[in-house]
Amino acid sequence: RALWDGQQLRLRGGAAVSAPAWFSAALPPVALDGELWLGRGQFDAVSGLVRSARIEDPTWRVLRYLVFELPGADGSFAQRAQRLRQLSGASPQGLWQAVMQNEVKDRSALLSKLAQVTAGGGEGLMLHRADAPYQTGRSGALLKLKPVHDADATVLAHLPGRGRHQGRLGALLVRTESGAEFRLGTGFSDALRDAPPPVGAVLTYTHRGHTPSGLPRFASFLRLRPLGT
Repeated sequence: RALWDGQQLRLRGGAAVSAPAWFSAALPPVALDGELWLGRGQFDAVSGLVRSARIEDPTWRVLRYLVFELPGADGSFAQRAQRLRQLSGASPQGLWQAVMQNEVKDRSALLSKLAQVTAGGGEGLMLHRADAPYQTGRSGALLKLKPVHDADATVLAHLPGRGRHQGRLGALLVRTESGAEFRLGTGFSDALRDAPPPVGAVLTYTHRGHTPSGLPRFASFLRLRPLGT
């Protein structure tokens, strides 16, 4: 995620991105909100590039800034999206592009689009009301739609908590059915943190795909698998 204020490219947390001068010069003098993009499954590569400040890296030549919003602009989302298309069409080098927006007429069309995107390696969809004015923060006019996967893992160890969880479970070290080991630290109730699943227990966790190294993304405890199943 990257924000352009008309002069400086920044990460969502506010840190400045050390982009090459020629890259910044290709962006328009208006605020933009979007993502730096190398392709699906390339998040780690993009993150490493922008945080390393290697402005001479040739990867910048293939990176694109995909924009989906005009922060603070007037009009409905549909009108802002049209304005974005007009602005990006005038970009001489194509270094930044307006994200394609698709209107869906019903639930069936929405689920079909979600299946198409996830089959191609995408994480999901962003749903935006076409008539919505620009808003900051969370809003019912903008929703994420992502499929949630689940899988089983075996508890290997209990890892101590810190802060509010001092003296009880902080995370479980678990092993997946494929042999990958990772820390599972979210999704637990206070009761489970006080009396965690025993070593050797099998649990089910949810996740949203995998990292390039094969570890689950955004893993969260779902439930214990009953004994004997």
